[in-house]
Amino acid sequence: MEQAAHEQIPEAALGWHQAGRGAVLATVIETWGSAPRRAGSQLAVSGDGLIMGSVSGGCVEGAVVEEAALALADGQARVLTFGVSDADAFAVGLACGGTIRVLVEPIGPTGLPAEMLASIVAARAEKRALTYAVHLESWKRSLGHDAALAESLRLDRAGMAEDGRFILPYNPPLRLIIVGAVHIAQALVGMARLCGWAPVVIDPRTSFGAAARFPGETLLDSWPDEALESLAPDARTAVVTLTHDPKLDDPAIHAALASDCFYLGCLGSKRTQAKRLDRLRAAGVSESQIARIHAPVGLDIGAANPGEIALSVMAQITQVLRQGG
Repeated sequence: MEQAAHEQIPEAALGWHQAGRGAVLATVIETWGSAPRRAGSQLAVSGDGLIMGSVSGGCVEGAVVEEAALALADGQARVLTFGVSDADAFAVGLACGGTIRVLVEPIGPTGLPAEMLASIVAARAEKRALTYAVHLESWKRSLGHDAALAESLRLDRAGMAEDGRFILPYNPPLRLIIVGAVHIAQALVGMARLCGWAPVVIDPRTSFGAAARFPGETLLDSWPDEALESLAPDARTAVVTLTHDPKLDDPAIHAALASDCFYLGCLGSKRTQAKRLDRLRAAGVSESQIARIHAPVGLDIGAANPGEIALSVMAQITQVLRQGG
């Protein structure tokens, strides 16, 4: 499956521009207080008023759309600030004095060059990481992949650099590798897609890993450790095992622990986990490696059905990614 339509914001802006409708990209560059969207959030605005994405919870979009029309008229980028005081914040819907700064860039020769936006869209289509940088005084723009920003890139963390540049990473989707094409996996795949992730499901059992059960998704029928070796989990990959079968889960766990995946979660009760840990220790897995395993998988929300379990798993993955631990 391709990236969800609601995530295709640069693509929408480029398409509108190429169709002669005009387009503007608005991007959150800094936030303070209770701002509802973090730096890097984007809103595309067409010349005839269509929008995709958001820079707030809906509270400042109207003002940004109005400013986008002005930016299209004069071709100049600008930075907008919303909030500051509680009274001002209330006027645009930012509670408790939250403040956001929004960069508004018309697509064109005196704004964000269409060729540069096309390069961003091409990199996203090819699932290549790319960093966009713009200096907010000189308006000098560049594309690249700065190794010094590796952690920011891993976390999709946009923001201001000390030299006055706004840095915006465009990363391929985070990956979720699911071992076991079970009922929970069906719900988890859909939830991952809604969160902008790229899921892969591994199960050598053809009755489980049938395309009809996971329409349009990537299914691998290899043995889990072989599949994981070919997928090469990195620091932007989460792995979840769901089969309850040690013959399938254990090889996947060993392969995941040998990788750079940032999250490994394993389905099963506390008793199942205790037996799993006994097997891992007997196989020589160190305690520091065992400590990487989240089991029983998911946040403890009292989940009672496959959809709720998938919700708890996706929530825990997100927590680990964004907050660590």
